[in-house]
Amino acid sequence: MRALDAGIIVCDECHKLEYLREDEVQHCTRCGARLHARRPDSIARTWALLITAAILYIPANLLPIMTVSMLGKGMPATIMEGVVELVQADMLPIALVVFVASILVPTFKLIGIALLLYSVQRHQPMSARQRILMYRFIEWIGRWSMLDIFVIAILVALVNFGNLASIEAGVGASAFCMVVILTMLAAVTFDPRLIWDNTFVEEDEESTAKKIPADRS
Repeated sequence: MRALDAGIIVCDECHKLEYLREDEVQHCTRCGARLHARRPDSIARTWALLITAAILYIPANLLPIMTVSMLGKGMPATIMEGVVELVQADMLPIALVVFVASILVPTFKLIGIALLLYSVQRHQPMSARQRILMYRFIEWIGRWSMLDIFVIAILVALVNFGNLASIEAGVGASAFCMVVILTMLAAVTFDPRLIWDNTFVEEDEESTAKKIPADRS
C-alpha cells in the first residue's frame, strides 16, 4: 500500500508529511511550498532534459576540450585523444580517471535515465528494487561527472606562462559541462515515486488477469 492510497503526501522541499485534501491547492504548513502528489510533468521534463543532453553529448566528444601549448606549439585534443595521450605518457591512473569520469559516467547516466523512463512508461518487466537502485546510483555518480571540468578549470587558471606553457579550454568543454548539468537536472526532475506507482499498476494487472479465468470457471 502506498502513502498516497492512505491520503498522505510529502513536501518535496522539507519532506514533511501532509494529509491530501481533494480539490484544493495545498501548501506545506512548515515551509509554505506548494504540495503535489507527484512532481508535475516529471516524465516530459526529464525526457526533454535527457534528449538535450544526448544531443550535446555529440559535440562534447567530437570537439576539442582542451589545448595544451608548450613552447608555442600545441594541438587541440578531444576527450578520447586526451586519454590516449595520457596512456602514451605512462599516466594510466590519470587516464583511467578521465575515461571513467568523462566517458563512462555520462554514458551510463544517459542510458540509465532513459531506461528508467522507458520502463515506467511502458510497464516493462523490471522490479522496483532494480529501478530504485539504478536511480540512486545515477544520482550518486552525477557529481563525479564534473571532475574533468574542475581539472580543466584549475589547469587553465594555473598554467599560463605565455609562449612557454599554457592551457586553454575548448568548445568541447562547454558542451560537456552542459551535458553534466542537464543529466543532473534530469535525475532531479524524475520522480522516483513513479517507480512504485508503476509497480502497483503491474501488480493490479497481474491480479486481474488471475481473477478472470477463476471467475469464468
